[in-house]
Amino acid sequence: MVGSGSDGRRALGHGLLRRSEQLAVDLGTANTVVFRRGEGVVLFEPSVVAIDERTDRIVAVGTDARRMIGRTPAHIRATRPLRHGVIADFEITEQMLRHFIRKVAGGRSRAQVIVCVPSGITEVERNAVVEATLAAGARRAHLIDEPLAGAIGAGLPVSEAVGSLVVDVGGGTSEVAVTALGSLVVSQSIRVGGYELDEAIVRFVQENENLLIGQEQAEGLKLAIGSALQPADAAAADDVAGRDLLTGLLRRTTVSARQVHRALERPLRLIVDAVIDLLERTPAELSADIGDRGLTLVGGGALLRRFDELLRRETGLPVTVDEAPLTAVARGAGAALEELETLDRVARSGAASGRRRRRR
Repeated sequence: MVGSGSDGRRALGHGLLRRSEQLAVDLGTANTVVFRRGEGVVLFEPSVVAIDERTDRIVAVGTDARRMIGRTPAHIRATRPLRHGVIADFEITEQMLRHFIRKVAGGRSRAQVIVCVPSGITEVERNAVVEATLAAGARRAHLIDEPLAGAIGAGLPVSEAVGSLVVDVGGGTSEVAVTALGSLVVSQSIRVGGYELDEAIVRFVQENENLLIGQEQAEGLKLAIGSALQPADAAAADDVAGRDLLTGLLRRTTVSARQVHRALERPLRLIVDAVIDLLERTPAELSADIGDRGLTLVGGGALLRRFDELLRRETGLPVTVDEAPLTAVARGAGAALEELETLDRVARSGAASGRRRRRR
């Protein structure tokens, strides 16, 4: 029972706050980041779910599930329910979202949620994200394009009449966009990201060393000695273990930083080409702004050594790397939570307009 007087009002107010919790979710192929209004980033976990296939029961989610990748018994499957930033398995995505929302907001909260999505996905894929978010327990679900959220999170003046160029390299997609007056003027989304970089290393080791290594080890090589340009330390190298494709036995080998760089060249070229293509499609007035201001790099790919130098060399633009690139998109979506009331009014207006058209 709610108490009386000021204590009762405080308790009632706290209850209302819980019921109207507002969250921003960067639902990424690699990681899910949750921002709570008034607190900031409150969750950062891998977008991985482990399932017992005998019972269809979820065994683990997030960090615990990632530890199981490649190490589970036959009946346990560790899977990533998103591919290239879109939902590949609706039911598992819904359960993963429910787990993360409950972990942050509690089991009884009916939060309003704004979810980040790649700018290039279809209307069907957008609807799937909204449906999964509502099925996971959200009271309302809104969407925001990832590059717009990344630009906001990086502190770019997206609401002003000037052009800002943001490059967001995530796990499954790379998003390139020019923003002005609060929206995307031109954008490009390609299905090349951190996982394609890892897979390129796996293929390179397989083709050149006759050794099959896992994606986790490839990611370890990328983080330890990977570079977008020729590595400054020519002697840098790291060891990996895998299965010899000729003998079938376990074997270790040493991979050099130069070899990792060679493996990364092709997927990085695709990202650079997407940036150049977008610049060619940018209106002249905004091109002048970008020439002065340069581009801002966000997302996990921003952490690859000398990637900013590669973009600077290829585009001729100044390049700024956000101070916390992994959470820039979530922070930008979190800032957009301040405009949820406006989004609600627009949605209600659109729904009412649709009903009027149907009646005619």
